[in-house]
Amino acid sequence: MPGAASTFRPNRLGRVITEDGDKQRLRVGVVGFGWMGQLHSRSYLRVGQHYPDLGLRPELVAVADSASDDRLRRAVEAYGFADTYTDWRELIARDDIDLVSITAPNFLHHEVGIAAARAGKHVWIEKPAGRSAAETREIRDAVAAAGRHSAAGFNYRHPPAVQLAKSMIESGRLGTLEHITVRLLADYAADPRALLSWRFEQARAGSGVLGDLVSHGVDLARYLVGEITELISDQATFIPQRQRGAVTADRSAHGTGPLAEVENEDYTHALLRFAGGVRGTLESSRVAVGEQCTYGFEVHGDQGAVAWDFRRMGELQICRGDDYVDAGYVTHFVRPGDGELGSFQPGSGVAMSFDDLKVIEAAQLITAIATGRAVGPTLDDAVIAAEAVEAMQTSALERRWITLC
Repeated sequence: MPGAASTFRPNRLGRVITEDGDKQRLRVGVVGFGWMGQLHSRSYLRVGQHYPDLGLRPELVAVADSASDDRLRRAVEAYGFADTYTDWRELIARDDIDLVSITAPNFLHHEVGIAAARAGKHVWIEKPAGRSAAETREIRDAVAAAGRHSAAGFNYRHPPAVQLAKSMIESGRLGTLEHITVRLLADYAADPRALLSWRFEQARAGSGVLGDLVSHGVDLARYLVGEITELISDQATFIPQRQRGAVTADRSAHGTGPLAEVENEDYTHALLRFAGGVRGTLESSRVAVGEQCTYGFEVHGDQGAVAWDFRRMGELQICRGDDYVDAGYVTHFVRPGDGELGSFQPGSGVAMSFDDLKVIEAAQLITAIATGRAVGPTLDDAVIAAEAVEAMQTSALERRWITLC
């Protein structure tokens, strides 16, 4: 890491400050400058505003994207990148980049991730990290072999309401846990006229809704109630054919060309068993008409329950079942002291955004790099999610329970 040597000391929630107050530069490259690449870039620009005690200062050095010149022009003009590339290999080859965000389409994650690790870069990679569990393990192992740190894009851990739910579960306020329900329903692929982009192709995307949304659900469930030990799953492809389109076709683009087969699943439903006896259900769809980001969970114990809906991100529904029968929920608006809200808003009832969750993710990775210890979800968590996704695929194909651990 460049810059003068500094001594770090822990601050609240693992953040760090330097004894002399000087911040070292953390030089960043971004591979893929679509919506998620732009969001990572904004997070690097904002992280010091919300976490001024971080000991490292991100600096946007280079971006690579082959989709359009307009994207690269925007990267320079709106985000301040110093250099742009149409070939990500040129970015990775630079010796003045410390950290790489990998936000390109799924089929590039494996190659870019391994190359970045072997070049000595820290890695922030979006899910699914690989198109398979094997690819994901190879990326993780490359990062570990290089002695670098990683972050995986499981941002639904980070809302303050989710953090509060976790603390209530861990403190025993719900009593003995009984079951969890996780839903991730979306309509982004519900239009049958939408073009068959890379997301619907096995070779480019790997799985369908399993990698895209279910991986989030697996991570959220195990984060809240523990490791999944067994599962049984069903899946379906409700729109089996689409018109072939551009590799990165916008979801609103329509076509009239020849039809091609959709090669991965639109819908998944699974029954889960967790260590300690908790039961669970997980349902997810990318073609659910009427559902936009309907992501959330309910956790029930023998003395209470909590429920959360991403669309009302700052609210946690809490039931303390002291009377057991006819117990009701009350709405808790998160407040400073609940998770990371205090780093973004001054009081309860003031909304956070999806973008803020990525700022938290950036802060956790920067803290890990500064302190030398993992903070937040890493590629280890991505491997566990990928293994659960593959177990669901096997279960659906073979119509049986699968043991995970």
